[in-house]
Amino acid sequence: MIQLSDHFDYKRLLRFTLPSIVMMIFTSIYSVVDGFFVSNFAGKTPFAAVNFIFPVLMILGCVGFMFGTGGSALIAKTMGEGDRKRANDIFSLLVYGGAVSGVVLAAVGIVLMPKLAAMLGAEGELLANSIVYGRIVLCALPFYTLQMEFQCLFVTAEKPTLGLGVTVAAGVTNMALDALFVGALQWGLEGAAAATAVSQLVGGVAPLIYFGRENDSPLRLGKCRFDGRALLKTCTNGASELMSNMSMSVVSMLYNAQLMAKAGEDGVAAYGVLMYVSLVFQGIFIGYAVGMAPVVGYHYGAGNREELKNLLRRSALLIGGFSVLMCLAGETLGRPLSLLFVGYDPALLDMTVHAFAIFSIAFLFSGFAIFGSSFFTALNDGLTSALISFLRTLVFQCAAVLLFSALWGLNGIWWSIVAAEVMAVAVTLCFLVGKRKQYGYF
Repeated sequence: MIQLSDHFDYKRLLRFTLPSIVMMIFTSIYSVVDGFFVSNFAGKTPFAAVNFIFPVLMILGCVGFMFGTGGSALIAKTMGEGDRKRANDIFSLLVYGGAVSGVVLAAVGIVLMPKLAAMLGAEGELLANSIVYGRIVLCALPFYTLQMEFQCLFVTAEKPTLGLGVTVAAGVTNMALDALFVGALQWGLEGAAAATAVSQLVGGVAPLIYFGRENDSPLRLGKCRFDGRALLKTCTNGASELMSNMSMSVVSMLYNAQLMAKAGEDGVAAYGVLMYVSLVFQGIFIGYAVGMAPVVGYHYGAGNREELKNLLRRSALLIGGFSVLMCLAGETLGRPLSLLFVGYDPALLDMTVHAFAIFSIAFLFSGFAIFGSSFFTALNDGLTSALISFLRTLVFQCAAVLLFSALWGLNGIWWSIVAAEVMAVAVTLCFLVGKRKQYGYF
């Protein structure tokens, strides 16, 4: 079994992070499968509704990722310092805190869903579909919050493969129920939402059962005292991931608004296909970052600077390789992937394929900024991590889409994504160079 305290060469690094990579890909597939079945069995307007309301659901659910990433870094650092008992107390506190947060946010979201959808510009059938889909999915939000949190904590517990198994079980549940509810029973949008909700129930409850009983990992759920400092440190440290997910959702709303103005529902649908593919492709980068973070946090807590240098150097080379492969895959698979979702509409298909050719270039850059933000989170430098995420996912993208769409119309919207990622990489490099003496990673 690979432990956080080990020295990591390329083989060990890939073996340890691979479950997290696959785990994030499967998580991304949830919404992709919903989109596929809704688009092909329910039609273009319900498909647009899923894409339209999805950013709101992500904003409400991303608190689990904040607890998971911020808490994972703090727990790993505490383990590296040799205090296993406190690490276990923090783990229990964060799981309970994530569950409570999920319940509160679900209640608020269900009540406010009509106003939120209308405020974003939905009307008529698009508004009604958005409300139905959003409310059904929000019923499972507490479990989705826990699922997102445990995706990170399984790695810290040195059980990435078990975490992958839970995520695969949830993903298979979602796909099977989509085929049943939407494909066979023709329940349409409601069926897709129900399939997602049940899969999130599986993904949230299974880890609770594992960690609530005796197990062979260093972490177990149990009694804990309230630790305000640990909770605050977790939230500030995980703020970058919270900011990243929230900003991405806000930016998606802005893109949808610009696309509605430039190309109507077809533009929103085309952007939805790009986001589905982006979720899967960037899941590789996010999964690698999630798998790496506890290792970095452990060696930072143990004061092992040589291993930090080793991890950063090898990670940069691996991400560079992933980036080239994903860019080539995006350029090559643009038409086949577009056919899966919008093959029934030739005009929409042509728009989506054209957007793919531009959008795929962004994969050359996005992985470096994602890893850079996660690297600083693992070093418990939440401020730097949050700045990278804030600039990448909100400032650069909002500025680029508003400017580029005004100058070059619909093509400008697609190119704005690439421009934002290039600027994010430049900022990440500046922070890595500026902080090198403080942390000693090169």
